[in-house]
Amino acid sequence: MNQTIGGRISALRKRDGLTQEELAAQMGVSPQAVSKWENDLSVPDLSVLTALSDYFHLSLDELIRGQRTDVQYVPPEARKSAEELFLRVRVHTGEGDKINVNLPLALVRIAAQLNLDLPQFRGSEWLCQLDLNALLSLIEGGALGKLVEVESSNGDLVEVVVE
Repeated sequence: MNQTIGGRISALRKRDGLTQEELAAQMGVSPQAVSKWENDLSVPDLSVLTALSDYFHLSLDELIRGQRTDVQYVPPEARKSAEELFLRVRVHTGEGDKINVNLPLALVRIAAQLNLDLPQFRGSEWLCQLDLNALLSLIEGGALGKLVEVESSNGDLVEVVVE
């Protein structure tokens, strides 16, 4: 991908239906700063790059270098405990609804064991169809990163990331 950081920020902002003013407010900067980033006249500070990567649910590598970091295998000796991991779910519907859910993995494990319906997943057909036990099996086997990415024909985008 030959796109610049500014080009990626612009594309991500537009993908999420945000104005420069709205993104600026989320990042605590001026709309002019966002404009300068998008036109490659300046680059965000590291703290802002980190905030941008969190906001758009990307790794810093993906934001800065444009390299996708999909699923990666973590060997047993390097794995974090469930208490240190988060299940991050992002849904953008074709109608413009945005759902961002960040759940501690320990809570997801309990919900799956008890067959609980997570209230954060109600209202989204895609989220209700997620098999939490299958996701947990992948994670316990050492999978980290973007485990699920679905783009439907009606414009819905669903991403499930474990970090």
